[in-house]
Parts: sequence; structure tokens; C-alpha cells
Amino acid sequence: MVLRQSIAERAVGWLWFVAALLVPGVVATALWSPFLLSDRIESLFATLPPFDAPAPSYVLFGTCASLPYVVGFLAVLAAVGPDGVALSNALLDVGLTLSVLYVVGLPALCVFVLPEVGIDWDRTGYGWSTWALLIAGSAWYAALFAVPIAVASLVFALPGGY
Repeated sequence: MVLRQSIAERAVGWLWFVAALLVPGVVATALWSPFLLSDRIESLFATLPPFDAPAPSYVLFGTCASLPYVVGFLAVLAAVGPDGVALSNALLDVGLTLSVLYVVGLPALCVFVLPEVGIDWDRTGYGWSTWALLIAGSAWYAALFAVPIAVASLVFALPGGY
């Protein structure tokens, strides 16, 4: 009986861990979905492997794009002591660093790297409007994680912390 309880407890623990990793990405993917109304963004997800269809590619990449934020948040919680200020600063560092990387890196990846590896997704020629759309989309996706991380950082910096 104890062995079965131990196995069940481990399974439940793993399910919670997987949920902690994936649920924020699913929520962010849903909140970012208005960008799919753009033909260019839909074309981007339609041409991405492995599915070559917009909906499954969007769900896959939208959910996986959240993993650096989620893993960074969990790593900070695990690595930094309960001192409120140190925890707050570490969370701000993670949120700010990842947000800058997303806002700068994702548009550059989509415009420079994807066409170079044979994924030519923008029929309009990657002009300024494509850049504007990609930067706005990246900024919105980053904000979906940076704002909650900043709020958590503020809470941890308060006297008494959490």
C-alpha cells in the first residue's frame, strides 16, 4: 500500500510540474491570438515545421516560447534565498533580460534566420510593416510574462516579503 501511495504521489508531483511549465504558455498563447488576424503572422505559423499548418504550429510555438520565462522564474525561486530584496532583484533581472531578448531577438530571427534556412513566410518582402508587426507581437508576448514577474518582484521587495 505504501509503494502505491509513493508512486501516486510522484505521479501527481510530476503532473503539477508539467502543469506549472505549460499552463502559463497556454494562457499566453490564448492572449496573443489576436495577432493571428494578420495574414503575415498566420503565414509565418503556416510555414513553420513540423506541422505546416497555422493552428498546431501556433499552439506549439506559443506554448514553448513561454518556457524561458517559466523556467527562469522557477529557477530564481529555487536558487535565491527567501531574502525579499535579493529575490526581487533576481526576478527583475530574469524578466528584463528575457523581455529584451524577445523584443529584439524574435523579430530578427523571423526576418533574417528563417528565410536563410528556407522558411520564406512573408510575401510582402519583410518591409517596415512586417518589422513593426513582429516587434509589437514580441513586445506583447514579453509583456504577458514581464508584468506578472515585475508584480511578483514588487511583492517580494515589500517589507516582510511574501
